[in-house]
Amino acid sequence: MKSKKTIVNLIFLLLVFVLTLYYVFHGEDMGALAAYLGQSDIRYWIAGTVLVILFILSESVIIYYMMRSVGQPAILTHCFLYSFVGFFFSAITPSATGGQPAQLYFMKKDNLSMSISTLILMVVTITYKAVLVVIGLVVVIFRPRVIMEYLDPVIGWCYLGVALNVFCVTFMMILVFHPTLAENILVSLIRIFCRITHSKKEKKWVQRVSGAMERYRSVADYLRKNKRVIINVLLITFIQRIMWFYITYLIYLSFSLQGVDPVTITTLQGMISVSVDMLPLPGGMGISEKLFLSIFQPVCGKNFVLPVMVVSRGISYYTQLIISAIMTGVAYFTIGGAGRKDG
Repeated sequence: MKSKKTIVNLIFLLLVFVLTLYYVFHGEDMGALAAYLGQSDIRYWIAGTVLVILFILSESVIIYYMMRSVGQPAILTHCFLYSFVGFFFSAITPSATGGQPAQLYFMKKDNLSMSISTLILMVVTITYKAVLVVIGLVVVIFRPRVIMEYLDPVIGWCYLGVALNVFCVTFMMILVFHPTLAENILVSLIRIFCRITHSKKEKKWVQRVSGAMERYRSVADYLRKNKRVIINVLLITFIQRIMWFYITYLIYLSFSLQGVDPVTITTLQGMISVSVDMLPLPGGMGISEKLFLSIFQPVCGKNFVLPVMVVSRGISYYTQLIISAIMTGVAYFTIGGAGRKDG
């Protein structure tokens, strides 16, 4: 069943990829594009690739740090692999839903506590999205003039992304700090749905909700007892996100472009991530390219916006996908195939 779902996700990924290629390159002069790419400084591309790897490994440091804070015997090199696995499956599944289940599979193979592993990955998700919420809210509340001028063509997408991320983080916070209220709401919704559809699965779904609420209670307890750990995780996550957004500035420099400062370009790339993060597309594919071309045309100029987008997106998403796919294979052969008993 899981393999069937993976095949469906891969087919969907391929379909979205083909449509994205058509949208981006349809009617474009490929010869001119190749010429512009040939003029760029590849050293910046290498630096961007290094930042992609550091971006992924930053999550590994967070997982290892939190595992050790609760006395779990995590292995740092295996934490590296957990992160590559997580980013690979997040990249190929809508709304990045496949990452954590895949990570939990390998954590189970390493005989790490499933309840603690789930708790830590939930904290990672909350902090990861919280940083996006902070960036988005700072921009839409303080509305820096330069940033808003560039965002104007796609401001609706920005507001939608901020709203969805705020809703997601708020809902997760309610689950964590008010699990009883959240459980009552979810159980009521399940009962209403079952009565409308005449479903006989009400009891099964209510039991699942109750089990999930126990995990959220554990998260709340962890957050209360480990405030310093959470602050450190938030700081690492903020640096992690900024590194990823900064890749676009490096690619901007690789084409000998100038005139726009790194803070502006990094912030604009951050707002693209805020806008697409909650959309049901693998890696925000398609919409990310559309927003980039709209936002960055006045930044890069009409001739260079496509080359900058191709390289920036190629490194930050597609290179990340390839590297993560390779390391996921390594994880299967080292952790998944190590002969450990599940327990």
